[in-house]
Amino acid sequence: MRYNTVAVIGLSWGDEGKGKITDFLAQKADIVVRYQGGNNAGHTVICNGIKYKFRLIPSGAPLEKEIIIGNGCVIDPKVLLSEMENLSKLNKKINLKISSTAHVIFPFHQILDELEEKKKKDYAAGTTKSGIGPTYSDKAARWGLRLFDLIHPEILKEKLIKLAKIKKDIINSYISDWKLNVDEIYEEYYNYGQKLKPYVINTAFYLNQQIDKGKKIIFEGAQGALLGIDHGMYPFGTSSNSNALGISAGTGVPPKKIGPIIGVIKAYTSRVGAGPLVTELNNEIGDKIRTQGGEYGTVTGRPRRIGWIDLFNLKYAIMINGVEDIVITLLDVLEDIDPLKICIGYEFEEEELESWPIQSELLEKCNPIYKTYTGWKKLSREEWSEIAKNGYDNLPKEMKTYINAIKEELKVNIAMLSIGPSREDTIVLKDYFD
Repeated sequence: MRYNTVAVIGLSWGDEGKGKITDFLAQKADIVVRYQGGNNAGHTVICNGIKYKFRLIPSGAPLEKEIIIGNGCVIDPKVLLSEMENLSKLNKKINLKISSTAHVIFPFHQILDELEEKKKKDYAAGTTKSGIGPTYSDKAARWGLRLFDLIHPEILKEKLIKLAKIKKDIINSYISDWKLNVDEIYEEYYNYGQKLKPYVINTAFYLNQQIDKGKKIIFEGAQGALLGIDHGMYPFGTSSNSNALGISAGTGVPPKKIGPIIGVIKAYTSRVGAGPLVTELNNEIGDKIRTQGGEYGTVTGRPRRIGWIDLFNLKYAIMINGVEDIVITLLDVLEDIDPLKICIGYEFEEEELESWPIQSELLEKCNPIYKTYTGWKKLSREEWSEIAKNGYDNLPKEMKTYINAIKEELKVNIAMLSIGPSREDTIVLKDYFD
């Protein structure tokens, strides 16, 4: 069956390899749309030997596809313009459209992010201090500024003065002598607005038009599903709906126009940020996986926390996202680790749980239930690439057993497998646009 639209959703804590999978699928797509998040999450894409690290730009950019930042995103104009400049330096055509109703991050949002994190203490989410949460807070409180305001100087000035006064009063409750120069911020953001003005449109109207014309479209999120504000591990997550439920709200495209949801998972677990991680490995095995997988945050550079793959929370993510097909990435990273473990459930107060307990206060008291599998030997990068070229049947038999165990436990189909960082290191078992 040929599909018109697909969504690529990370089913865990982010860093599942969504960027690579979006880039791979984008080879046959027309448009890539980002529907939530800000510059607090990074996507790494390797194309023709060049490594692209994006924070706001959708993953179709290296292929010079049409890329859209939807209304569900929050935008730091300085970061966005910097990414656009980097693409221009690489002689990449930038075919970008930005929603006029996406909200704008200001310097006082970043200051508040850091101050609030300190105040939260044990409930701090471990944010990137990028101002994401405070900007979404302003959006919900209905006094935030949007791209439409940014590109209209007379509106920007009036609204900025009012918002800055509110923020100054709040920040002064933390830092009594903190001062704010509204004129400087206005001049800086006025210039940003004029540079971005050619790209700002009503993206909801445009996207629905393109879908109705039969254009092939990919929706991508910034963070993994378990970090979502409503159905993730609150408060140790992000400030928007990073799961498939956020696509319609973040783009204006109705659910009936959104095709299959492709869930991306890692062959193990990783995450950046605070909160309980039931299968966490604070030992030599965790260190080895981190080293072999290069597990350091794209945005922060922080070492990621590592654990065995957790199929129990993935079942929950599959349920809320309506996933039937999954992609497993970074399988090659588990080379030379034996035995391997797969978490299939949790025990809480000596009782086996029926469903993943979304509350962090319960999760920190849970113990994982494991099954053990034989690992596979270490191979060279060239050997992995050759296996990818020759297809699924050429995978190590131990890896195929591991993959099949995941498939059977999750009751899903395997659409793709990734055994290396490059686009070519991908085994396709299901093609969505052909």
